[in-house]
Amino acid sequence: MTNIRTNLVVLAAAVVFATAGATGAVAQTIRVGAASNIGGMIVFIAQGKGFFAKHGLNAKVVVRNTGPALTKSLMAGEIDFAPAAFTNLPVALEKGIKLRGIVGYLGSHFNSSVSDNNVGILVRPGSGIKTINDLRGKKVGVAFGTTGDLYFLGVLKRAGMSKNDVTRINVRPPSHVSTLDSGGVDAMVAWEPNITRALDKIKGSTLLLRGGGYVCFCAGMHGKPEFVYEDRKRTQAFVDAMAEAAHFLRDPNNIKEVAEIGARFVRGMSPALVERTLKFVVFDARIGGGTKAAFNSSVKLLIAAKKMKRPFDAAKYLDTSFIDSTIRRHPEWFSDLK
Repeated sequence: MTNIRTNLVVLAAAVVFATAGATGAVAQTIRVGAASNIGGMIVFIAQGKGFFAKHGLNAKVVVRNTGPALTKSLMAGEIDFAPAAFTNLPVALEKGIKLRGIVGYLGSHFNSSVSDNNVGILVRPGSGIKTINDLRGKKVGVAFGTTGDLYFLGVLKRAGMSKNDVTRINVRPPSHVSTLDSGGVDAMVAWEPNITRALDKIKGSTLLLRGGGYVCFCAGMHGKPEFVYEDRKRTQAFVDAMAEAAHFLRDPNNIKEVAEIGARFVRGMSPALVERTLKFVVFDARIGGGTKAAFNSSVKLLIAAKKMKRPFDAAKYLDTSFIDSTIRRHPEWFSDLK
């Protein structure tokens, strides 16, 4: 019996050794940030389906509530790669933060400068709000400094209003539903899954507006230049894993498995809720000319909102070399995209 156990141990060790040899090296450890909402699904799938591991990476996923919080964690050295929305990232870049965007994370920025079907405005029952103009004089919740904030300013401007016509109240994303439900605000600017969650929970609540072509609710994944270029093979492996995960995520045949994985990573989400909200989000790992246009469009909005003073060259942020390599080597991961 002892000999049998010894042989099994030796055999197991041989299998591990052979596997390590097949992958070429010991897995490199990286820390990957993601937002605590449906937008983080590429990262969640890359981890949950083992795509990071497949590409030789030992990834730890770090979840934060907003893009600005992720950027803060990145700069503090708590994570290595993080996403940030184009509607708030340029402000940090203008202030001197050095980052390089290397792979798409959220939104249809590759093809369009606007992509906001993921965000909208919810209203409480009995608020009397039927149109955008009815928001005048009302209390509206919005997470300051987020894409939802810039989206709301755009909605008001198109309606001939400004932020001075409403009472804007800063509400963190985890509190969007509860604050609207309790009557703390008359309306709430929110994004998925909070939109669907609120409509389910708050009887009589309605969706005043979804999307509308105001902003690009888009984000890229980036890192500090010193980490991105310290080991290009490591960064390339990360981009490959993200692209393969995005392809798996977009395949409708995988919806049930995707929903199960999403529910494990996003607190308060059931598989059914993940499945119902995925249709409102675009997942595309590509970055290119359209991405630059979307970035520049957001910069113009930020300047108009007096959050930035001058334009910022998208080329100083975006590096397409890694994703271009992925596309050349794995065209099958992008065959479903236009």
